[in-house]
Amino acid sequence: MSSTKRVLIVDDEAPIREMIAVALEMAGYECLEAESANQAHAIIVDTKPDMVLLDWMMPGISGVDFARRLRKDELTADMPIILLTAKGEEENKIKGLESGADDYITKPFSPRELVARLKAVLRRTTPKGVEEPVSVDGLTLDPISHRVSSEGTPLELGPTEFRLLQFFMTHQDRAYSRSQLLDMVWGGNVYVEERTVDVHIRRLRKALGERHEYLVQTVRGTGYRFSANVA
Repeated sequence: MSSTKRVLIVDDEAPIREMIAVALEMAGYECLEAESANQAHAIIVDTKPDMVLLDWMMPGISGVDFARRLRKDELTADMPIILLTAKGEEENKIKGLESGADDYITKPFSPRELVARLKAVLRRTTPKGVEEPVSVDGLTLDPISHRVSSEGTPLELGPTEFRLLQFFMTHQDRAYSRSQLLDMVWGGNVYVEERTVDVHIRRLRKALGERHEYLVQTVRGTGYRFSANVA
C-alpha cells in the first residue's frame, strides 16, 4: 500500500499547473491536473485525491463555489482544500476560508511555501488509521505495513477487506448504507452490485474471527456499522 499523497491541482492556466506539479513532484507527491471545476469533480469521484489545490478565479464555476460544493457532498466533505489566488485582501481571505477551504495562499508564492503549507494542512486533516495505526478493543490496523492483528496475532485479509476495515475503523459508530460503502471503499466510478458489499462484509467478519466479528454490525433497514458498543 503506497503512502504517496495524491494532490489534484485545479487551475485554468496550464503553465501554473505545471509549475506547481514540478514543485510537488520534487517533494514526493503524485499530481493530478484539472483545468475546470467540472473536470476536477470527475477526477475526484474517480481517484479520491488526498488534497485539492484550487484556483479561486476560474471560468464557469469559481474555486470558492466549487469548494462550497465539495463541502456539501458527503463523499468530499472532509477532503483538504487549499485555495490559490491573487486576491490578498483580508475580506477575500475570510470569504475563502468560510467557503470551506483549509488554507489560503496568495499568488505569487514560492514552491517551498506551498509545500510547507500543504504538509501542514495534511497533518491537521489526516485521521488516525490513514497514516498511523488505529486500534479498537485489541484489533489493530497498521496502514503503512498493511497489517492487521488481533491481540497481537496477525490476521489474513484480502485487499478489499483491508480497505473496508480501514474505512470502518476510521469512521466508527455510524451506520452506512451499502451504496455509501460502495462509494467510500470501492469508488464512485466502480460499477458493482450492492450485494457485493454483503459478500465482503461476510469475508471480513470471518477474517476477524470470534473475538472481533461483533465489531461489524448489521443495521436492519440501513446497512452496516462498525462499533465496539453492542447495540
